[in-house]
Amino acid sequence: MLVTILTLGICLPWAYTMVYGWEAKHTVINGERLTFDGTAIGLFGNWIKWFLLTLITLGIYGFWLQIKLKKWIVSHSHFN
Repeated sequence: MLVTILTLGICLPWAYTMVYGWEAKHTVINGERLTFDGTAIGLFGNWIKWFLLTLITLGIYGFWLQIKLKKWIVSHSHFN
């Protein structure tokens, strides 16, 4: 949390990918372990795109950000 505050939120995607990776690593469904292969750079790129779309639409796109983030997480989660 301190690193995120000191970097004004720039390192937040890195923190999110660490948390998602930990959750996936400790999740087993039907005997198969879940893996997460998302990167902070990939998430940061999407955040820039989502931020610009939110600005252009005067905040309306912000209603879909949680859904977009969840889709990104699911698309980078796989079973081994």
